[in-house]
Amino acid sequence: MKPTIHTIYTACICLLSSMAMVSCGQDETAGSKETERNDVMQFRIAHPSQQQAAPASRATETDFETNDRIGLFVCGENEPLQVGGNYVNNASLTYNGTAWTPARPIYWNDGSYDVYAYYPYSSPVLSTDEMEFSVATDQSSTTIPNATDPNATGTADVLGGYEASDFLWASAKKQTAGNDAVALKFKHCMSKLTVRLIKGEDYEGDELPQDAEVFIHNTVPDATIDLSVGIATKTLYGTEATLKAKAAGNNRYTAIVVPQRITNRRPLVEVVMRGVSYLMESAFVFKPGMHHIVSLTITKNPEQVKIEIGGEIENWETTEES
Repeated sequence: MKPTIHTIYTACICLLSSMAMVSCGQDETAGSKETERNDVMQFRIAHPSQQQAAPASRATETDFETNDRIGLFVCGENEPLQVGGNYVNNASLTYNGTAWTPARPIYWNDGSYDVYAYYPYSSPVLSTDEMEFSVATDQSSTTIPNATDPNATGTADVLGGYEASDFLWASAKKQTAGNDAVALKFKHCMSKLTVRLIKGEDYEGDELPQDAEVFIHNTVPDATIDLSVGIATKTLYGTEATLKAKAAGNNRYTAIVVPQRITNRRPLVEVVMRGVSYLMESAFVFKPGMHHIVSLTITKNPEQVKIEIGGEIENWETTEES
Protein backbone atom coordinates (compact mmCIF):
# COMPACT_ATOMS: atom_id res chain seq x y z
CA MET A 1 0.00 0.00 0.00
CA LYS A 2 2.83 2.40 0.69
CA PRO A 3 4.00 2.42 -2.95
CA THR A 4 0.44 3.18 -4.02
CA ILE A 5 0.19 6.05 -1.55
CA HIS A 6 3.55 7.35 -2.73
CA THR A 7 2.38 7.29 -6.37
CA ILE A 8 -0.78 9.21 -5.56
CA TYR A 9 1.20 11.78 -3.56
CA THR A 10 3.61 12.23 -6.45
CA ALA A 11 0.73 12.67 -8.89
CA CYS A 12 -0.80 15.34 -6.67
CA ILE A 13 2.48 17.21 -6.55
CA CYS A 14 2.74 17.08 -10.34
CA LEU A 15 -0.84 18.32 -10.69
CA LEU A 16 -0.21 21.22 -8.31
CA SER A 17 3.00 22.07 -10.13
CA SER A 18 1.18 22.12 -13.45
CA MET A 19 -1.49 24.43 -12.05
CA ALA A 20 1.19 26.73 -10.70
CA MET A 21 2.89 26.85 -14.09
CA VAL A 22 -0.41 27.71 -15.79
CA SER A 23 -1.02 30.43 -13.20
CA CYS A 24 2.45 31.88 -13.74
CA GLY A 25 1.94 31.87 -17.50
CA GLN A 26 -1.28 33.91 -17.18
CA ASP A 27 0.45 36.45 -14.97
CA GLU A 28 3.27 36.81 -17.51
CA THR A 29 0.75 37.29 -20.30
CA ALA A 30 -1.05 39.98 -18.34
CA GLY A 31 2.27 41.61 -17.58
CA SER A 32 3.16 41.64 -21.27
CA LYS A 33 -0.13 43.30 -22.16
CA GLU A 34 0.43 45.92 -19.48
CA THR A 35 3.96 46.53 -20.75
CA GLU A 36 2.69 46.82 -24.31
CA ARG A 37 0.05 49.32 -23.22
CA ASN A 38 2.66 51.42 -21.43
CA ASP A 39 4.95 51.31 -24.47
CA VAL A 40 2.42 53.09 -26.67
CA MET A 41 2.98 56.84 -26.86
CA GLN A 42 0.06 58.83 -25.50
CA PHE A 43 -0.39 62.58 -26.06
CA ARG A 44 -2.05 65.43 -24.21
CA ILE A 45 -2.58 68.27 -26.68
CA ALA A 46 -3.43 71.83 -25.66
CA HIS A 47 -4.55 74.71 -27.86
CA PRO A 48 -2.77 78.01 -27.08
CA SER A 49 -5.93 79.21 -25.34
CA GLN A 50 -5.73 76.39 -22.77
CA GLN A 51 -3.73 76.71 -19.59
CA GLN A 52 -2.93 73.02 -19.28
CA ALA A 53 -1.96 70.41 -21.87
CA ALA A 54 -5.13 68.31 -21.94
CA PRO A 55 -7.44 66.88 -24.60
CA ALA A 56 -9.22 69.70 -26.44
CA SER A 57 -12.20 69.78 -28.63
CA ARG A 58 -10.69 72.18 -36.61
CA ALA A 59 -8.79 74.73 -34.55
CA THR A 60 -11.26 77.51 -33.96
CA GLU A 61 -10.24 80.81 -32.42
CA THR A 62 -9.98 79.19 -29.00
CA ASP A 63 -9.93 75.43 -29.43
CA PHE A 64 -9.34 72.37 -31.57
CA GLU A 65 -12.24 70.53 -33.17
CA THR A 66 -13.01 66.93 -34.10
CA ASN A 67 -11.07 65.71 -37.17
CA ASP A 68 -8.32 68.31 -36.79
CA ARG A 69 -4.90 66.86 -37.65
CA ILE A 70 -1.42 67.70 -36.40
CA GLY A 71 1.97 66.58 -37.69
CA LEU A 72 4.41 64.84 -35.33
CA PHE A 73 8.17 64.28 -35.40
CA VAL A 74 10.12 62.33 -32.77
CA CYS A 75 13.90 62.09 -32.67
CA GLY A 76 16.50 61.05 -30.14
CA GLU A 77 17.31 63.56 -27.42
CA ASN A 78 19.59 66.33 -28.74
CA GLU A 79 19.62 64.78 -32.21
CA PRO A 80 18.95 67.20 -35.11
CA LEU A 81 15.42 67.21 -36.51
CA GLN A 82 15.46 66.04 -40.13
CA VAL A 83 12.96 65.36 -42.90
CA GLY A 84 13.67 61.63 -42.68
CA GLY A 85 15.66 59.31 -40.46
CA ASN A 86 13.99 60.45 -37.23
CA TYR A 87 12.40 57.96 -34.86
CA VAL A 88 9.01 59.26 -36.13
CA ASN A 89 8.67 61.20 -39.39
CA ASN A 90 5.67 63.51 -39.87
CA ALA A 91 3.09 61.16 -38.37
CA SER A 92 -0.48 62.42 -38.59
CA LEU A 93 -2.47 62.58 -35.35
CA THR A 94 -6.23 63.10 -35.57
CA TYR A 95 -8.53 64.42 -32.86
CA ASN A 96 -11.60 62.19 -32.48
CA GLY A 97 -13.48 64.31 -29.97
CA THR A 98 -11.79 62.75 -26.96
CA ALA A 99 -8.13 62.10 -27.74
CA TRP A 100 -5.45 62.50 -30.39
CA THR A 101 -4.51 59.26 -32.10
CA PRO A 102 -2.03 58.41 -34.89
CA ALA A 103 -2.98 56.31 -37.89
CA ARG A 104 -0.77 53.58 -36.42
CA PRO A 105 0.37 53.26 -32.79
CA ILE A 106 3.74 54.81 -31.97
CA TYR A 107 5.79 52.72 -29.52
CA TRP A 108 8.43 53.87 -27.12
CA ASN A 109 11.93 52.44 -27.36
CA ASP A 110 14.80 52.66 -24.90
CA GLY A 111 16.30 56.09 -24.43
CA SER A 112 15.08 59.67 -24.30
CA TYR A 113 13.34 61.55 -27.10
CA ASP A 114 12.48 65.07 -28.30
CA VAL A 115 8.99 65.53 -29.71
CA TYR A 116 7.90 68.24 -32.17
CA ALA A 117 4.36 68.93 -33.41
CA TYR A 118 2.68 71.43 -35.69
CA TYR A 119 -0.79 72.37 -36.97
CA PRO A 120 -2.32 72.21 -39.53
CA TYR A 121 -0.97 68.93 -40.89
CA SER A 122 0.80 69.04 -44.25
CA SER A 123 2.34 66.36 -46.45
CA PRO A 124 4.92 66.03 -47.77
CA VAL A 125 7.23 68.10 -45.58
CA LEU A 126 10.27 68.81 -47.74
CA SER A 127 12.28 70.67 -45.11
CA THR A 128 12.15 70.83 -41.33
CA ASP A 129 14.24 73.98 -40.98
CA GLU A 130 12.61 75.86 -43.88
CA MET A 131 9.14 74.37 -44.16
CA GLU A 132 7.13 76.43 -46.64
CA PHE A 133 3.82 77.86 -45.43
CA SER A 134 1.48 80.57 -46.67
CA VAL A 135 -1.42 82.37 -45.04
CA ALA A 136 -4.60 82.59 -47.11
CA THR A 137 -5.15 85.80 -49.01
CA ASP A 138 -8.92 85.44 -48.51
CA GLN A 139 -9.36 84.74 -44.82
CA SER A 140 -13.02 85.69 -44.93
CA SER A 141 -13.81 82.41 -46.70
CA THR A 142 -14.96 79.27 -44.92
CA THR A 143 -14.12 76.82 -47.71
CA ILE A 144 -10.45 75.92 -47.76
CA PRO A 145 -9.87 72.22 -48.58
CA ASN A 146 -6.41 71.69 -47.09
CA ALA A 147 -3.40 73.36 -45.55
CA THR A 148 -1.13 72.73 -48.50
CA ASP A 149 -3.18 75.06 -50.72
CA PRO A 150 -4.80 77.62 -48.40
CA ASN A 151 -5.99 79.84 -51.25
CA ALA A 152 -8.08 77.14 -52.95
CA THR A 153 -11.80 76.68 -52.40
CA GLY A 154 -13.65 73.57 -51.34
CA THR A 155 -16.50 72.37 -49.17
CA ALA A 156 -17.83 73.87 -45.97
CA ASP A 157 -16.64 70.98 -43.77
CA VAL A 158 -12.95 71.84 -44.11
CA LEU A 159 -10.67 74.55 -42.78
CA GLY A 160 -11.60 78.14 -43.52
CA GLY A 161 -9.03 80.60 -44.78
CA TYR A 162 -8.44 82.12 -41.34
CA GLU A 163 -8.15 78.77 -39.53
CA ALA A 164 -5.81 77.32 -42.19
CA SER A 165 -3.53 80.35 -41.78
CA ASP A 166 -3.04 79.99 -38.02
CA PHE A 167 0.15 77.91 -37.84
CA LEU A 168 0.66 76.37 -34.38
CA TRP A 169 3.73 74.64 -32.95
CA ALA A 170 4.71 72.70 -29.84
CA SER A 171 7.61 70.66 -28.51
CA ALA A 172 8.45 68.42 -25.55
CA LYS A 173 12.05 67.53 -24.75
CA LYS A 174 13.63 64.60 -22.89
CA GLN A 175 10.60 62.31 -23.09
CA THR A 176 10.87 58.68 -21.97
CA ALA A 177 8.58 55.68 -21.75
CA GLY A 178 6.15 55.71 -18.84
CA ASN A 179 2.55 56.12 -17.86
CA ASP A 180 2.47 59.88 -18.41
CA ALA A 181 1.36 61.16 -21.80
CA VAL A 182 3.58 63.57 -23.74
CA ALA A 183 2.27 67.07 -23.00
CA LEU A 184 2.27 69.37 -26.04
CA LYS A 185 1.22 72.98 -25.38
CA PHE A 186 0.84 74.73 -28.72
CA LYS A 187 1.74 78.35 -29.46
CA HIS A 188 0.92 80.73 -32.31
CA CYS A 189 3.77 81.23 -34.80
CA MET A 190 2.06 83.93 -36.85
CA SER A 191 0.91 87.42 -35.98
CA LYS A 192 -2.72 88.46 -35.68
CA LEU A 193 -4.26 91.81 -36.58
CA THR A 194 -7.72 92.87 -35.43
CA VAL A 195 -9.26 95.99 -36.92
CA ARG A 196 -11.94 97.51 -34.73
CA LEU A 197 -14.36 99.97 -36.35
CA ILE A 198 -15.83 102.74 -34.18
CA LYS A 199 -18.67 105.05 -35.22
CA GLY A 200 -17.56 108.70 -35.20
CA GLU A 201 -19.81 111.49 -33.92
CA ASP A 202 -20.37 112.96 -37.38
CA TYR A 203 -20.91 109.63 -39.14
CA GLU A 204 -24.22 109.61 -40.99
CA GLY A 205 -26.37 106.76 -39.76
CA ASP A 206 -27.35 105.22 -36.46
CA GLU A 207 -24.97 102.27 -36.66
CA LEU A 208 -22.04 101.16 -38.76
CA PRO A 209 -23.00 98.60 -41.44
CA GLN A 210 -22.17 95.01 -40.57
CA ASP A 211 -21.11 94.08 -44.11
CA ALA A 212 -17.93 96.13 -44.37
CA GLU A 213 -14.90 94.63 -46.10
CA VAL A 214 -11.47 95.02 -44.53
CA PHE A 215 -8.21 94.48 -46.40
CA ILE A 216 -4.61 94.28 -45.19
CA HIS A 217 -2.25 95.60 -47.88
CA ASN A 218 1.45 95.29 -48.62
CA THR A 219 2.35 92.22 -46.56
CA VAL A 220 4.12 89.08 -47.76
CA PRO A 221 1.88 86.03 -47.19
CA ASP A 222 4.65 83.44 -47.58
CA ALA A 223 6.96 82.15 -44.86
CA THR A 224 9.41 79.41 -43.98
CA ILE A 225 9.19 77.71 -40.60
CA ASP A 226 11.91 76.07 -38.56
CA LEU A 227 10.10 73.14 -36.97
CA SER A 228 12.84 72.58 -34.41
CA VAL A 229 12.18 75.93 -32.71
CA GLY A 230 8.78 77.03 -34.05
CA ILE A 231 10.01 80.24 -35.71
CA ALA A 232 8.33 81.62 -38.85
CA THR A 233 10.34 83.87 -41.16
CA LYS A 234 8.98 85.93 -44.02
CA THR A 235 10.12 84.61 -47.40
CA LEU A 236 13.06 86.81 -48.28
CA TYR A 237 12.00 87.68 -51.81
CA GLY A 238 8.30 87.04 -51.35
CA THR A 239 5.74 89.01 -53.31
CA GLU A 240 3.52 91.39 -51.35
CA ALA A 241 -0.21 90.72 -51.49
CA THR A 242 -3.52 91.91 -50.06
CA LEU A 243 -5.28 89.90 -47.38
CA LYS A 244 -9.04 90.01 -46.89
CA ALA A 245 -9.90 89.89 -43.19
CA LYS A 246 -12.51 87.72 -41.53
CA ALA A 247 -15.55 89.31 -39.89
CA ALA A 248 -15.40 88.60 -36.15
CA GLY A 249 -18.60 90.35 -35.01
CA ASN A 250 -19.14 93.62 -33.15
CA ASN A 251 -17.53 95.64 -35.96
CA ARG A 252 -14.30 93.68 -35.68
CA TYR A 253 -12.31 92.15 -38.51
CA THR A 254 -9.29 89.92 -38.05
CA ALA A 255 -6.51 88.40 -40.15
CA ILE A 256 -3.45 86.20 -39.63
CA VAL A 257 -0.28 87.85 -40.94
CA VAL A 258 3.22 86.44 -41.43
CA PRO A 259 5.61 88.11 -38.94
CA GLN A 260 7.38 90.96 -40.72
CA ARG A 261 8.44 94.58 -40.49
CA ILE A 262 6.96 97.28 -42.71
CA THR A 263 9.51 100.05 -42.40
CA ASN A 264 8.02 102.70 -44.68
CA ARG A 265 4.71 104.44 -44.22
CA ARG A 266 2.39 102.94 -46.83
CA PRO A 267 -1.22 101.81 -47.24
CA LEU A 268 -1.82 99.08 -44.67
CA VAL A 269 -5.51 98.79 -43.73
CA GLU A 270 -8.42 99.59 -46.03
CA VAL A 271 -12.07 99.56 -44.97
CA VAL A 272 -14.70 99.52 -47.71
CA MET A 273 -18.12 100.53 -46.41
CA ARG A 274 -21.15 101.50 -48.49
CA GLY A 275 -18.98 102.19 -51.49
CA VAL A 276 -16.64 104.45 -49.52
CA SER A 277 -12.99 103.52 -48.91
CA TYR A 278 -11.27 104.43 -45.64
CA LEU A 279 -7.51 104.00 -45.75
CA MET A 280 -4.91 103.74 -43.00
CA GLU A 281 -1.27 104.32 -43.88
CA SER A 282 1.42 103.26 -41.43
CA ALA A 283 4.72 101.54 -40.82
CA PHE A 284 4.16 98.43 -38.74
CA VAL A 285 5.90 95.51 -37.06
CA PHE A 286 3.99 92.22 -37.02
CA LYS A 287 5.60 90.20 -34.24
CA PRO A 288 5.33 86.40 -33.95
CA GLY A 289 2.70 85.17 -31.53
CA MET A 290 1.39 88.69 -30.95
CA HIS A 291 -2.12 90.08 -31.33
CA HIS A 292 -2.25 93.68 -32.56
CA ILE A 293 -5.45 95.73 -32.29
CA VAL A 294 -6.04 98.77 -34.48
CA SER A 295 -9.07 100.97 -33.83
CA LEU A 296 -10.42 103.10 -36.68
CA THR A 297 -12.99 105.80 -35.93
CA ILE A 298 -15.14 106.13 -39.05
CA THR A 299 -16.16 109.72 -39.75
CA LYS A 300 -18.18 111.50 -42.42
CA ASN A 301 -14.99 112.43 -44.22
CA PRO A 302 -12.96 109.32 -45.19
CA GLU A 303 -9.79 111.40 -45.13
CA GLN A 304 -10.23 112.19 -41.45
CA VAL A 305 -10.22 108.71 -39.98
CA LYS A 306 -8.95 108.62 -36.42
CA ILE A 307 -6.45 105.83 -35.89
CA GLU A 308 -5.46 104.24 -32.60
CA ILE A 309 -2.94 101.42 -32.51
CA GLY A 310 -3.20 99.30 -29.39
CA GLY A 311 -0.47 97.42 -27.55
CA GLU A 312 0.99 94.02 -28.28
CA ILE A 313 -0.86 91.18 -26.58
CA GLU A 314 0.61 87.71 -26.42
CA ASN A 315 -2.48 85.73 -25.40
CA TRP A 316 -4.79 86.01 -28.40
CA GLU A 317 -7.82 84.48 -26.74
CA THR A 318 -8.28 87.00 -23.93
CA THR A 319 -7.63 90.26 -25.71
CA GLU A 320 -10.93 91.31 -27.20
CA GLU A 321 -11.91 94.69 -25.92
CA SER A 322 -15.50 95.49 -25.16
